[in-house]
Amino acid sequence: MMLAGILVKPGVIELREMEVPKPSQGELLVKIKAALTCGTDLKAFRRGHPVIPMPGLFGHEFSGIVTEVGRGITRFKKGDAIMAVHSAPCLACRYCRKELYNLCENIMHTKILGAFAEYILLPPHIVRQNVLHKPQNLSFEEAAFLEPLSCVVHGMESLHVKKNDHALIIGSGPVGLLHLLLLKEKGVQVTVMDKHDSKLKVATKLGADSVLLSKIKIVVDDFDYVFECTGKPEVWEASVNYVRRGGTVVLFGGCKSGTTVTYDAERLHYDEITLKGVFHYTPADVKKAYKLLCNKNLNVSQLISGRFPLKQTQKAFEKLSKGVGIKYAIIP
Repeated sequence: MMLAGILVKPGVIELREMEVPKPSQGELLVKIKAALTCGTDLKAFRRGHPVIPMPGLFGHEFSGIVTEVGRGITRFKKGDAIMAVHSAPCLACRYCRKELYNLCENIMHTKILGAFAEYILLPPHIVRQNVLHKPQNLSFEEAAFLEPLSCVVHGMESLHVKKNDHALIIGSGPVGLLHLLLLKEKGVQVTVMDKHDSKLKVATKLGADSVLLSKIKIVVDDFDYVFECTGKPEVWEASVNYVRRGGTVVLFGGCKSGTTVTYDAERLHYDEITLKGVFHYTPADVKKAYKLLCNKNLNVSQLISGRFPLKQTQKAFEKLSKGVGIKYAIIP
C-alpha cells in the first residue's frame, strides 16, 4: 500500500491509502523523492481547476527513483534516479503532425497527476519522450523543476532575446521568478513588477536589475519584451502599456476560462505590438530545460521556501494561499 494526497474539493487535501500500481508494458513505477507545489496547483486548491479533477490525485512536479520496470523498457532499470514531466504528445493528431506538440489534442487528456504521493506510475508515451536520467550533481528537489522550467523555456523559445535587451516581468510568483532566472542567464536586463513589496525584495535578491511596485502609477513604454505572469485580465490589458514600439508581450499567465480582454487597436496596429500566447511545452523544450538544470545554469533551489512531509501537504498550500513562500518541496 502507499499514501497519496487527494484533492477532495477546494481547500481540502486528504491523505489516503491506495494500492501501489503495477507497471504494465512500457510503464515505470517511480518512488517520489521530491515534489513541488506550483501556481496551477494553488489555483486548484483555492477554487478548482478545469484540468485537475476533484476528488483526484494531486501534484505534477516531481523526481524520484525507478522501483519497477514494465516489459519492453531498456533505457531504465530499477534504482535509476529520474526526472520527468507529467505529459507528452500523442504524435498522431493534426497538431502533432504539424510539429506543434504542445498543442496536441490529447496532451491534457493523457497527462498524469499524483506527485504528492509515495509512488507514481508513468505511462508509455511519457516514458518514451519525457523521462530523463537525473545526474548525481543535481538534487531531487532541483530535478523536480523540470516541468515548470520547460514551460518557461517554451515561452521564450520563439523569441529573439538578446544580451542587453530590456525585459519586464509582471508578477513575481514562482513562474515569474523562473522567467527572471532564465532571462538573466541570457544576459538580459530585467525589471520585475509586483504589487507586493516583499516579493519584489525576493526578485532583487535573485538578480533583478530593478523593481516596480504596481500600486504606484508609472509610465514606461520602452521594454523590448513584457512577460505577463499573473493570469489576471486587467494585467493582460495593462501589459501593452509597457512595451516599446515593435516589442512583444508574452501572455504566460492563464486567465479563467471564458475571460475576455480589450486592447487599443491603434496601439497594436501602428506600433506593431506582438501579443503572444504561450502554453505548455514540447519534448524539445523539456530537453533544453534538462540541459539547463544539469549544467547548473540556474540556481533554482533559491525558489524553494521550505519543505513539508507528505502528511502536511495541506499546510504547504495554506501558507501559499496566505502569500507566504514561493514554492514548497513535499518530501514523502
